[in-house]
Amino acid sequence: MIRFGVVGTNWITDRFLAAALLHEKFSLTAVCSRSRERGLAFGSKYGVGAVFGSVEEMAESGEVDAVYIANPNSLHARTAIAAMERGVHVLCEKPIASNAMELADMLAAAKSSGVALMEAVKSTLMPGFEAVKEHLNEIGPIRRYAASFCQYSSRYDAYKAGEVLNAFRPELSNGALMDIGIYCIYPAVVLFGRPRSVKATGFMLDSGVDGEGSVLMEYEGMDAVLHYSKITNSTMPNEILGEAGSIVINKISEPYKVELHRRDGSVRDLSRPTVEHSMYYEVGEFIDMIREKRQESRVNSWENSVIAMDIMDEVRRQIGLSFPADNRS
Repeated sequence: MIRFGVVGTNWITDRFLAAALLHEKFSLTAVCSRSRERGLAFGSKYGVGAVFGSVEEMAESGEVDAVYIANPNSLHARTAIAAMERGVHVLCEKPIASNAMELADMLAAAKSSGVALMEAVKSTLMPGFEAVKEHLNEIGPIRRYAASFCQYSSRYDAYKAGEVLNAFRPELSNGALMDIGIYCIYPAVVLFGRPRSVKATGFMLDSGVDGEGSVLMEYEGMDAVLHYSKITNSTMPNEILGEAGSIVINKISEPYKVELHRRDGSVRDLSRPTVEHSMYYEVGEFIDMIREKRQESRVNSWENSVIAMDIMDEVRRQIGLSFPADNRS
């Protein structure tokens, strides 16, 4: 069994645990929260009595082998580094850091401590995405990757009413790009690597974060066209277009349904059986890393996280999106 502690007690941690507790090698043994009251309530819900007020205290307790980090984006790097310096493996919610500088510090800590570190991007580890990778060669030379993830945020209603919740606060390294734009970017990186160029536009909110954006990435012989938003909905399909056909993906963040469309009009379903709780696969990959003594994932590799973060840094530069975390003395 791998003993896990969780950092953060919000809805995403509940969703993570719904998936993780399905894994036979996962054991929840500790909770970390800045609020002891919230930590105790959360631990009680899962039958866990070891509750800590800091990741340092939790990592030094002897109660955990690994941590899942789901606190605000702006705290990911310092939390992960504190855990890794104490010999604890880290699965960090996406985006793994605020910027490339923070990610470099995290990778240095992982290398120095010899522990596992992985960015928790679930989509690229799901069976549907495996099907995409395996059948890419059947659609001929690829000319375009088109991904759209536009999901109107309930927090945007509060924002328009004058209440700026965490999702729209730059001091927490948040906004549309960091929250859901990464779901469009990361699969492109896993499939096609580093682009030759990046061109971006975005709509900035008065709070200082982006509400939506579009990115065009150039590769040799093809391009990637990305749309993401927290202030509009979209029903656009996600598609990889080749000269002999295309692969259609139902949802870029959760590729449950995948179809291969040939130029002659025939359609083949490439979908694979998938558990309901889609974060299960990232948990399995991370546990395999620990048990096999691998520091990084073969899919959500350090290199892929670096490339994705470099792209997001460039997008932010072009649209004028900056975070306090970018200012290092």
